[in-house]
This record gives sequence, structure tokens and C-alpha cells, in this order.
Amino acid sequence: MFGLFKKKNPEEILQKKYKDLLKEAFELSKTNRSASDKKQAEAQAVLEEIEALKNN
Repeated sequence: MFGLFKKKNPEEILQKKYKDLLKEAFELSKTNRSASDKKQAEAQAVLEEIEALKNN
């Protein structure tokens, strides 16, 4: 409850987005491989943003 109003830093936000994209890509891989590949590419772009934040 004490962390209820805690503001997340940009890295935490991007990590959650990355995790969600990977989960969605996995679910799509069962039915639509090309859509899954697109989600994987989006996740890779988010991962590169995370790495850029860590390097700065």
C-alpha cells in the first residue's frame, strides 16, 4: 500500500512493455507466425531502448 503512489522510472515502464510484448508474441506464435514475428521485432526495439537508458 505504501508503494501505491510511487512513480515508476522510465526503465521499469519499458521493461514491463518488453515483457508484455514477448508474452503477446508467444501467444500469437501458436496461431499467426507473421504477427508473432512483428511483435518480436517490437520487443527487440524496446530492448534496445532499455539498453540505451542503461548506457546513459
